[in-house]
Amino acid sequence: MKMSFYLMRKILATLAVSALTLSSFALPLEAAEPPPPPPFKQWLEDLKAEASGRGISNELLDRALSDIKPITRVIELDRRQPEFSMTFWSYLTKSVNAARIKKGRDMLVKHKALLGRVSKALGVQPRFLVAFWGLESNFGTYTGVFPVVGALVTLAHDRRRPKFFRDQLLAVLQLIDQGNFSDDVKGSWAGAMGNHQFIPTTYRDFAVDFDGDGKRNLWRSLPDIFASAANYLHRSGWDPKRTWGREVKLPKRIDLAVTGLETLKPLAEWQKLGIRQMNGGPLPKVDIEASVVLPAGYQGPAFLVYKNFRTVMVWNRSIYYAIAVGHLADRLVGAGPLKTKKPIKDVALSRRDVMDIQRRLTALGFDTGGVDGRVGPMTRKAIKAYQSSVYLPADGYPNMGLLERLRGA
Repeated sequence: MKMSFYLMRKILATLAVSALTLSSFALPLEAAEPPPPPPFKQWLEDLKAEASGRGISNELLDRALSDIKPITRVIELDRRQPEFSMTFWSYLTKSVNAARIKKGRDMLVKHKALLGRVSKALGVQPRFLVAFWGLESNFGTYTGVFPVVGALVTLAHDRRRPKFFRDQLLAVLQLIDQGNFSDDVKGSWAGAMGNHQFIPTTYRDFAVDFDGDGKRNLWRSLPDIFASAANYLHRSGWDPKRTWGREVKLPKRIDLAVTGLETLKPLAEWQKLGIRQMNGGPLPKVDIEASVVLPAGYQGPAFLVYKNFRTVMVWNRSIYYAIAVGHLADRLVGAGPLKTKKPIKDVALSRRDVMDIQRRLTALGFDTGGVDGRVGPMTRKAIKAYQSSVYLPADGYPNMGLLERLRGA
């Protein structure tokens, strides 16, 4: 799993999307708060004992944890949910803008030789390495200001995701003990570090010493920074011979049930179904499989996405993020903006609206995986199933029209 301070709030936003009234539901409007954490002093002693049992030196534990306290601001950021979801268009506009494209192109030229060496060694095209760099830390200009140990102590002690953050905390303590970085290392409020915002277990498993100085420095060594990102992608299944996908034209009549990442077909089959490149030309005649995704519903842009798109989603599970990485990478080497025009009116649902959709779908027998105000894969699947049941275009996309239909059901 991968997290980013720069993108965490966006990532939470991008995932957000019966005559029964709200009072008919037993669930509260807001998601339930986790239970209170255990007494901190005893919890910390137990943590030290576990860390010591894993071979982490007592000297480091005493130095790094002796005066540690939970950081209130970290909990505030962890709990904060945006009131309004971010639409695909608003996300893409913020992520792939003129300034970032220009800076990325400059970085491709400036570091051409190094990126070429990394690409040859690890099989990831330079434009993608720079695109990830731009989205994760704005090319290294912001890598976080929170003490990573303190942030992870806070989140591991908290009860929302204690096991995940305890694992990250133990990993970062081990990394410090091994001399990878100092115990006052800074990062995001969620414990992500460096130019590509690796969480500790990702750093542990994928960071590499490409400059040969005996350190894996993801803050100041560009060879290590680029090579570590490339190693993560390479070991996650990146195909250096292929791109990520492309914007495509759908035929006027297509069964929207075949859209979504759950459906994989060879390009030849998509060609037979009438899908074409944006200039009207045929799809490439290559033997690869692809899926069609509709991030803004059937009236928005359509993308035919390949294996590398799924690899981007190993890095970050947001479809919006994966499209932004691919589109930015294309723009860095001269491609133009999307051909599909942004709608004049681009309305975002509020988190309460999304929760209302989830409640009403659940009441009608469509499992959304819970009522949390976030539009994840299960919620999209439930929307798609409901749309099919009432003969609506089954694109799995939540919007105000869907909510109004559900309110009148």
